[in-house]
Amino acid sequence: METLEVQMRAELKAARDIAAKHEGDIPSDDLAIANTHLKKYGELKAEFEKGKESDAVKAALDSIGFDLGLERAPSKSAPSTFEQPKKLKTIGEMFVESEQYATLMKQFPSGTINSKARVESAPMGVKALVTGAGDTSGGAFVTPDRQSDLELLGRRPLTVRDLISVRQTTSDTVEFVQQLTQLSAADVVAEATSAAAPTAPGSAGALVLNAGGGYKPEGSMTFQVVTATVKTLAEWVPATKRGLADASQLRGLIDQELRDDLAEAEEDEIVNGSGSGEHLTGILNTSGIQAQAYAATVTDLDPLLETTLKAKTKVKTVGRSIATGYMLNPADWEKIQLARLAKNPQNEAIAGAIPTLHGLPVVESEAIAAGVGLVGDFRKAVLWDREQASITATDSHADFFIRNLVAILGEERVAFGVTRPKAFVTIDLTA
Repeated sequence: METLEVQMRAELKAARDIAAKHEGDIPSDDLAIANTHLKKYGELKAEFEKGKESDAVKAALDSIGFDLGLERAPSKSAPSTFEQPKKLKTIGEMFVESEQYATLMKQFPSGTINSKARVESAPMGVKALVTGAGDTSGGAFVTPDRQSDLELLGRRPLTVRDLISVRQTTSDTVEFVQQLTQLSAADVVAEATSAAAPTAPGSAGALVLNAGGGYKPEGSMTFQVVTATVKTLAEWVPATKRGLADASQLRGLIDQELRDDLAEAEEDEIVNGSGSGEHLTGILNTSGIQAQAYAATVTDLDPLLETTLKAKTKVKTVGRSIATGYMLNPADWEKIQLARLAKNPQNEAIAGAIPTLHGLPVVESEAIAAGVGLVGDFRKAVLWDREQASITATDSHADFFIRNLVAILGEERVAFGVTRPKAFVTIDLTA
């Protein structure tokens, strides 16, 4: 390529020198010579450009060869061909091809080693192999691919708070009134036929009403005041200041986990709280709620369907309320679903997105034990928020200050009560 460039410069210079000798028109003889130099320059330029294209093609082929794991063959006679890189030899192959092996086999001209012959070869040196197996070799340069995805263990879905009534309170004690009995003495009354006053009995006692006096029956109601005290649900986690500072998402994870754990504890208390000590009085332990025993009286009807329907009826006929839903353990809801599907495989196709039972929505909750169901007017269960879930952090705990530790505390204060116990019916789902 450099020779062509030199020739091109020479031809172009010769033509320019001829033109420089003449101020006016170039004589015909010199003009012919100048044209010859220019023509030669054009031919050399064309050959030069062709060579550049050839080099570009070679470079492209080299690039493609490297991408495919191929290398240009060392042969000068065929510079554009490629060959697959040779595999590294195993230690066995290296030994068979070594001088030490050749020296050893000279002891056995036949090429066969007798089983009783003593065989010993000179040691063959093998250079250390660079691998990624350890930090002392190539492994020191291997950077782990740490993914940023975080998969938490998961928590059960929380649904109870969405069912019940939630209100606020500014006190640590909530009082509400429950009606124990209601008016039930109303009756037809005959017209009065006598104006005589009641007469006193012969001995001390109630007055005796005149039979024809047209007296109206007297009704009565009884009430009681129920007190629900605010209870505290709390949990704390120790953490190092350095850990919170270096892992930016750690504090957020701790805060969320604390809130979720408090919510689970709250749901358990709403359903199962014993009412003793600092526990809330949950729905299942509220005095006065109804109960439905396991029923299997209808032929060809799954007892779970019969029992749950009877419980719903009790909410209306005894509790004088309209049930708003069922609460079932996922295991029990599965049994009911299977029983329905056994009778009607298309049941799920027409049920819609919201699971229903006897026309009421079903809420699956692990807060209620398997074998026990609950149906009722959940509006009659009230949770009073005194202090909603809050997260605070401090190093003012024990010796945390001098140890660079922080206590992260999750806390909430709530009260709970059932304003109409008979609006709820527990269901025995076990034969």
